[in-house]
Amino acid sequence: MACLPGGGTGFVGRALTQLLRSHGHEVTHISRQGGKDRISWEELSHSGLPLCDAVVNLAGENVLNPFHRWNDAFCREVISSRVETTKTLAKAIADAEQPLRAWVLITGVGYYRPSPTVEYTEDSPGGDFDFFSHLVSSWEAAALTPGSPARGVVVRSDLAGIVCHALENEHLQGILNGVAPSSPYTSNGTFAQELAAALGRPALLPVPAWAVRAVFGAERAVMLLEGQRVVPKHTLESGYHFIFPDLSGALKDIVA
Repeated sequence: MACLPGGGTGFVGRALTQLLRSHGHEVTHISRQGGKDRISWEELSHSGLPLCDAVVNLAGENVLNPFHRWNDAFCREVISSRVETTKTLAKAIADAEQPLRAWVLITGVGYYRPSPTVEYTEDSPGGDFDFFSHLVSSWEAAALTPGSPARGVVVRSDLAGIVCHALENEHLQGILNGVAPSSPYTSNGTFAQELAAALGRPALLPVPAWAVRAVFGAERAVMLLEGQRVVPKHTLESGYHFIFPDLSGALKDIVA
């Protein structure tokens, strides 16, 4: 199968690329610049969809990047990076001479990165894991209070695995929630304690909500201070078997 992922050079995209190629699939990325095994978004807009069997869109500006102030300009960039790329791909797919076997859209991912320090680059954007692990690895506060929410957790290998699973099973349709089956009710406090245990360090003091709002801005802080109880019902029913179904095992593997 020939697959064309948008945003395939990013953090999740690199894992998906490696997995797809290990399964014998061909991968051509869509990125800002063209090159070997990749085409640019501008080239896609002008020349249309190259010959392929499946398209995935992983593109999107990192919402939680604290080096960008949450203002109208950045908000528009966040929306545009997702909406416009999806529109570009949808048009290219509609105009393509050969129908696709699969079209997968990834949206709303807050992923955890295996790094004990905060680092933000175009190819390896940060996420919740950066924020918590930086605090814990510095022997500082970890558990967010008040209002520690229920949140879902999924590691990069499982997220890539779910996408690959969807691409290789043509009968699948609808939404596949990318969250580990035993983690939908994980609170920030529990996450911090589990992470501290995996790192072999204490989680002593709570991070006050005002500090999170100060770093990320009021609107973005909602993603860390509030949560949703998401379950992977359809994902499990589709036949996908999670590599890391629980938080403890996932964090131990990541920090290892």
